[in-house]
Amino acid sequence: MTRVCRFNDNRFGIVEGSEVVDVTAALHVLPSVRWPIASSDLLVEHLDSVLKAAIPLMPRGERHPVDSVRFLSPVANPSKVMAAPVNYLKHQAEANADGGKNFAKDVKTIDEYGLFLKATSSIVGFGEGVEIAYPERRTDHEIELVAVIGKGGRRISRQQAAKHIAGYCLGLDMTLRGTEDRSLRKSLDSFAVVGPWLVTADEVSNPNALALSLDVNGQRRQQATTADLIFDVFRLVEYASAFYTLYPGDLIFTGTPEGVGPVVAGDTINCAIEGIAAARILVRRAS
Repeated sequence: MTRVCRFNDNRFGIVEGSEVVDVTAALHVLPSVRWPIASSDLLVEHLDSVLKAAIPLMPRGERHPVDSVRFLSPVANPSKVMAAPVNYLKHQAEANADGGKNFAKDVKTIDEYGLFLKATSSIVGFGEGVEIAYPERRTDHEIELVAVIGKGGRRISRQQAAKHIAGYCLGLDMTLRGTEDRSLRKSLDSFAVVGPWLVTADEVSNPNALALSLDVNGQRRQQATTADLIFDVFRLVEYASAFYTLYPGDLIFTGTPEGVGPVVAGDTINCAIEGIAAARILVRRAS
């Protein structure tokens, strides 16, 4: 399995077993850039070349235990973060059963809502933690599979979508509850958690059949499978590219299942997606 990561002081690594191998020297193959900078994430756009350069570095690369490094988002510069609202029917049901207390009333599905955007400034890695900026309001966790675009395009068909995906990450779409627009409440700093690494698409045989789970302080909150997605991963690529030009490094948060609930400063979130990663992240009060 090819798992690439960004860690500590923007080091580039490949995860091998329980270790991260530092292959930062492979980044020398990236082209130099001048202003204005292109919309693509440079690493994702040239990932094949970087991995080819990294292979001979693996035997002598410095090794670190996975638990000893600080994981940053493996994608540093996406042009946009797209997200799918209410893409699981059971999540719609729990939202409507809430009676408008924490969710909107008469919640519909992605069929009617389409996609929304999160600020790129909200992106963090699992080693950076989630910040609670408004402790007097409810902040919720939402585990999601994140698809990373590898080949850009417009009007990509569902049948061709897989060819445009570089890989997949574990994601948390954190949400501040309230009456403001969804994109505002989901774009606070640290509210788009991505990582802890990127698993290349060739290692994921079917992204539409992955088990996912989330625990808070050891108690299970969310458990489902991406087979329950209303718009599956490839349909989301098709849909997004009908409205936006997609660029390498763009992120698609594919939606969260039922079990969404609140977190507060001091909580520990453990989450996992089959074949992608299992990771822990700490919740803290914003400084």
